[in-house]
Amino acid sequence: MAPAAPLHDEAMTEQTPPVSLPPAGAASRCRVTRLGLRDFRSYRSLDIDIDAPLVALVGENGAGKTNLLEALSLFTAGRGLRRADLAAMAAHDGPGTFSVSLSLDTRWGDVRLGTGTERTPDGGLTRRCRIDGETASSPAAFAEYVRVVWLTPALDGLFTGAPGDRRRFLDRLVLAVDPAHGTRVNAFERALRSRNRVLEEHPRNTAWLDAIETELAELAVAVAAARRETVTRLAALILAARDDASPFPWGDLSIGGEFEDMAAGRPAVEVEDLYRARLAEGRMRDRAAGRTLTGPQASDLTVRHGPKDMPAAECSTGEQKALLIGLVLAHARLVAAMSGMAPLVLMDEIAAHLDPRRRAALYATLADLGSQVWMTGADPTLFADLPAGAARFSVTPGRLVPMRAG
Repeated sequence: MAPAAPLHDEAMTEQTPPVSLPPAGAASRCRVTRLGLRDFRSYRSLDIDIDAPLVALVGENGAGKTNLLEALSLFTAGRGLRRADLAAMAAHDGPGTFSVSLSLDTRWGDVRLGTGTERTPDGGLTRRCRIDGETASSPAAFAEYVRVVWLTPALDGLFTGAPGDRRRFLDRLVLAVDPAHGTRVNAFERALRSRNRVLEEHPRNTAWLDAIETELAELAVAVAAARRETVTRLAALILAARDDASPFPWGDLSIGGEFEDMAAGRPAVEVEDLYRARLAEGRMRDRAAGRTLTGPQASDLTVRHGPKDMPAAECSTGEQKALLIGLVLAHARLVAAMSGMAPLVLMDEIAAHLDPRRRAALYATLADLGSQVWMTGADPTLFADLPAGAARFSVTPGRLVPMRAG
């Protein structure tokens, strides 16, 4: 299964690609049927079977609900939904290592995935990944079998927060459809750090700077192209399914910044030349600033409330939450359309601040999404209206127990 290809050799601005909304259930099923944890966060040992499209985890604050979502989020490239260090995920009273395993029901049949940490000879930690018992090169290999998207309370301030938060959110959107994006972003950030260090310590070494800036320009174009492709496709899918009466309003998306203005309408090779020249011209300015000021590391994702045609940052808190939910649901559909797999959808404390109308609409939408959805909440009554076939679990520290519906 080939991930979405970045636009390395095409113009940085092009026509919106046709993206149609896939019918419910059109993407192949991918469902967690068994979850096992050992020495992960608050769970010393857990092994539980699941057989439901919608899974509600109910428990008091601090019971370990989000820990379960975090464990599931490790089966995608990156550091999981908390972006935590490996050492922080191990149980406090355990050996300092952890393991997480899944059994998946996929179009290839049952697949077993595993990840966790092991001690290195020098006492450090290294992460291991396995697919059906065989070692995998990295978490990106899991993308052949599962894709994961999520929404957590940490994103509630996305539209009013710093541009860096929106860039990280955007990169997560890209990563779900293009697993190689994380490698490009990491390489780009390493090149930025190298340039900043050389500017500080060896500012007259022009040959060294020329070499770094050549690499930086290639990576910048690749990162920006992948981001733009995802935003363009997502915006097209949203517009194709727009409904001004929906309780989860559609968003008008764009990505902009000095780099995007410079790149608009130009072929990638020309953008590389222009950016390389701009980097060379700005060396003294960047040295004084202590960082590289121009590039996709300064871009921003802009979201507008479509039906009201106003910036998301100016909407009410409730409208922003509804807009964010609509955006994540649309992203799940995009992942299904581009990968052919219905992604796992993780929604932490999703229903707590929704009125009854929006809550009912959310559950109906999730039931039609074709994905397995994992939700958390402290109040069991929030999940009373889940459709038939949903599973509810009571979460207490270290334990997960099935609940009866009703």
